[in-house]
Amino acid sequence: MAKDNKIVVDGVVTEILPNTTFKVRIDSEEYPDDFVVTGYISGKMRMNYIKIIKGDRVRIELDPYDLSKGRIVYRYKIERPRPDGPQR
Repeated sequence: MAKDNKIVVDGVVTEILPNTTFKVRIDSEEYPDDFVVTGYISGKMRMNYIKIIKGDRVRIELDPYDLSKGRIVYRYKIERPRPDGPQR
């Protein structure tokens, strides 16, 4: 199967599961509001120690043959307040 057959959508992490898997709620008009998939971290994110926590916005690739699982390929940057020191 070619790599071009992936469906790319955005979502929000709703739950953290064991073995670096996550429940992700899809934020797309093409899917129902309560559409939740199981996502795992891609190899590049694992190599670069990208951490994902509950509430993060992520980009996920879905296989057209199995829409219940996907690979998390990007975590969007969110401005969070720093616990110590001034804001940038």
